[in-house]
Amino acid sequence: MVELTAKTPCAGLLPVAYGALTLRELAVAHITSVAPLKGQHEAVSSVVKSAVGAGLPDPGRALKGAKGEVVWSGKDQFFVLDAELPKLNAATTDQSDAWAVVALEGEGAAEVLARLCPLDFGRMDEGDAARSLIGHMSAVIIARSDGYDLMVFRSMAKTLVHELSVAMKGVASRAAL
Repeated sequence: MVELTAKTPCAGLLPVAYGALTLRELAVAHITSVAPLKGQHEAVSSVVKSAVGAGLPDPGRALKGAKGEVVWSGKDQFFVLDAELPKLNAATTDQSDAWAVVALEGEGAAEVLARLCPLDFGRMDEGDAARSLIGHMSAVIIARSDGYDLMVFRSMAKTLVHELSVAMKGVASRAAL
């Protein structure tokens, strides 16, 4: 009998490091997409806050709570990471198997992303979240104190690692001059 073993999106691809830069996969156990129904934003935010420790953030932000994180992911849409939610007055979908989540860390992380993404990373503060492109891949980007968390569709994990690795090599090589 063949044993089937679940693999993470970046299994066998990460971690990688070049100079001061590292790229590693993040273990996110659960991702739920939440889109509050019309007129229910405050009520949904209150329930999410009770379950996660953080309510629905303002556009372009991510909020960490004691039991998970809530990330703005588009107009009237949010991702709840690592938290189980009760029934909400919202359209919800389980996105746990749909996304690859990685952390790009170290001095030069903004320079790496600047080679692949049209955002001004010098203007992003810790906890800022953006929906943009990394290369040709749709992504959610969250600024952290030591770098960025990046979310792309699971089917793009290998491409993401390749594109970031090439950019990391370039930035690390330039820093070594």
